Amino acid sequence: MSWLDELEARLDQQLAAFLAANPSQEALLEEQGARDRQARLVGQRRQLQLQAEQERQALLHLADEIRRWQERVGKARAAGAGALAERAETHQQGLMDQGRQRWQHLSELGVRFAAVEQELRELENRPRPPRASSLEQDWAAFEAEQALEQLRRQQR
Repeated sequence: MSWLDELEARLDQQLAAFLAANPSQEALLEEQGARDRQARLVGQRRQLQLQAEQERQALLHLADEIRRWQERVGKARAAGAGALAERAETHQQGLMDQGRQRWQHLSELGVRFAAVEQELRELENRPRPPRASSLEQDWAAFEAEQALEQLRRQQR
């Protein structure tokens, strides 16, 4: 075990002891963790929405391309250019394959988005400890700062 691992284990023990002696601080720490998680999830939700919008735009562009190549296939067949029509159809099939892949990706984004939304709902509906008055919060913060300062002095 390296000295860093030992230090981390010792600090974890001291934190656990501090939180056991100060349950109000543990509740504040849990609340801050929940707020941090919520902020991270909101960021993920925004990122997923952006990706989904980009995917939708790409699908619309791809649909226009497929329509253009359908027309080209029709023109080539009407003009008797069978070889060109076959190549155009092959290209069109490639575009359609891309479209299926994009639809799949959009579907996966939707599943991930739903999971993030569910986590956010769970966070919003979690039981919260009763809020302490401002004086109690200030006093708890003061005690926590004093205890942390004492831990720092012990570390020196």
